[in-house]
Amino acid sequence: MNVLITGASAGFGEALTKRLIAKGHRVIGCARRLDKLNALAEELGELFLPVVMDVSDTASIPQIIVDLPDDFKQIDVLVNNAGLALGAEPAQESNLDDWMRMVDTNVKGVMALTHAVLPAMVARDSGYIINIGSIAGSWPYYGGNVYGGTKAFVKQFSLNLRADLIGTQIRVTNLEPGNVAGTEFSNIRYHGDNDKAAKVYDGFKSMTGDDIGDILLWLIESPTHINVNRLEVMPVAQTYNGLTIAKQDD
Repeated sequence: MNVLITGASAGFGEALTKRLIAKGHRVIGCARRLDKLNALAEELGELFLPVVMDVSDTASIPQIIVDLPDDFKQIDVLVNNAGLALGAEPAQESNLDDWMRMVDTNVKGVMALTHAVLPAMVARDSGYIINIGSIAGSWPYYGGNVYGGTKAFVKQFSLNLRADLIGTQIRVTNLEPGNVAGTEFSNIRYHGDNDKAAKVYDGFKSMTGDDIGDILLWLIESPTHINVNRLEVMPVAQTYNGLTIAKQDD
């Protein structure tokens, strides 16, 4: 099986890559950082193909897919994992460049790569697309503004792909994690402020990248006649907290 994973150099992508290689599958590991990809290639061997890809550079994606070596050309599973949150300020205080970068990566990148890979899956009548969404796509929270909006797109895009693919054997899943520690997510969100990022995970047992890697592997290895449309997962310590009211004095 050939699995293309974006954001493969860290976090969920790296965890899934190592699990798949251990099972004997080939992985096309895509990421922006060549040094991290090369380190993985040295560790994992010939089953891992490092591919430099910035998913926000959507014009480059079709040619990257065309140029894959023969052994890796057939993409059986696409994992649209690359994504990011930038900033946690309320909308009126947010940075517009951060908003645009989130849209370019989380929305346009998913669209472009899916568009490049899906026709060959349809022609073979087999394949699996797994999109990494977030609970932020369903549940609003303070400072989640555009990040939540991008993940709401990913959720609805996944469901609409399922609708379009009726009559085929192609599966589509939107995996929607909650709080996950031990990845670069919060470090990136807070623009490298590691102390602020660490506080996100203080005082409770969060999920880890390895937990998500296990879930992704389970999805990929599940029977091909079963489609998990959406899978929302949270640590036990995280749950819904009701609606917020700002009270005013009379």
